[in-house]
This record gives sequence, C-alpha cells and structure tokens, in this order.
Amino acid sequence: QVQLVESGGGLVQAGGSLRLSCAASDVILSSYSLGWFRQAPGKEREFVSAISWSGGNTYYADSVKGRFTLSRDNNENTVYLQMNSLKPEDTAVYYCAATAYPYSTLLREYDYWGQGTQVTVSS
Repeated sequence: QVQLVESGGGLVQAGGSLRLSCAASDVILSSYSLGWFRQAPGKEREFVSAISWSGGNTYYADSVKGRFTLSRDNNENTVYLQMNSLKPEDTAVYYCAATAYPYSTLLREYDYWGQGTQVTVSS
C-alpha cells in the first residue's frame, strides 16, 4: 500500500483560504497519479480535483473550478490543494488518493486513500 497523509485542514470563515497537503515518503508514489475527494456528513464521497502523473494537467469539479488549485511536487512526493474563496458548502472531510491510471476523476479507479482531514467553513 501507498502511505498517504493529509494535513492542513481546520476552521475558516467563508471567503477565507486553506492549503491542504498530501505527502508520501515511499518513492512508489511517483508511479501514481493523485486526486482529492471530499465527503460531507450524510453524503457520498465526491470528486474534487485530480492531477496527471506527470503533473502537467489538472482537473476540477465544477463546484470548485476557479477557486481551488492543485499542484504536485514529485521531488517531495507531495500534492497540494490550495483552496480560496471557501464556502460553507465546502465543509467536508477531504481525502487524497492515488490511482494507477495516468489520471482519473472516478472514485472507483483510486486504489489508495489517506485518513482524511476536516475542513469546516463557517458562515
């Protein structure tokens, strides 16, 4: 299994920003593409953003497009999710995940998951 560890979650007011990180020390992570998903209470886990294996292309859910930015630092085996203009509906547990596909927006295509980090946006 690939070890994925999220960090950076917390409490923020609407309109504020947070930067989430997902790190893995195992070099095997370089063979996977990375994505972020989130799950609010009582809801299904949903796609947020993904980055290609090479880091050259990013993909975003319509709900976060223009507000979130995903980047990957292969030298550090770390992916970052910069979240700006946060809204109360962004409140959820955020998970980073890894897939053997070059990139994917599909939940079922991800093989490894982090433990999640809580993001709470107050109104």
